[in-house]
Amino acid sequence: MTATEENPYAGQGAVLLDIGGDVGALVVTAPASMVGEEVEILPAGAVGTPADPGPAHGHGHGHGHGHDHGHAHRPHVAVVDRALPGGGRAPSLVYPELVRGTYDLMPKGTDDVRLTIQIRGGEVTTAAWPG
Repeated sequence: MTATEENPYAGQGAVLLDIGGDVGALVVTAPASMVGEEVEILPAGAVGTPADPGPAHGHGHGHGHGHDHGHAHRPHVAVVDRALPGGGRAPSLVYPELVRGTYDLMPKGTDDVRLTIQIRGGEVTTAAWPG
C-alpha cells in the first residue's frame, strides 16, 4: 500500500500541528525523488537497542487499520508534495507531535540513520533531508 492509497488527501491541505509545553513538531524538506517514501523516527540512540521495535517488515498491510499482529512498529510518515503558503509546492515530512528530545530518522525498513534532530517543546523544528 502506498502513502497515497492510505491517505489519498495527503498534501492537499494544511497540516494541524498540536504543539505546546513539552510537545513540538518537525518539518523536514526532502528531494522530489522521495515523494511517497516513508521515514521512521525513534528517540536518538534507540536503533538496535531493546527499546527499538525493529525496522518495518512490510508484509503488505498499512498502519492504523485496526488490526494487530502482536508487534510494535516504528512511527513513520511519508514524504508528501505539499502546497506552500503563497503558491508553489515542496516535498516534506511532517511529524506533528513529538515530545521534546533528540530523534533519529531513517528510511522505513532500515537501521540507516540519516538525520538526527533536536525537538524543543512548543516549537516547530525545520530541517532538510541529507542529499
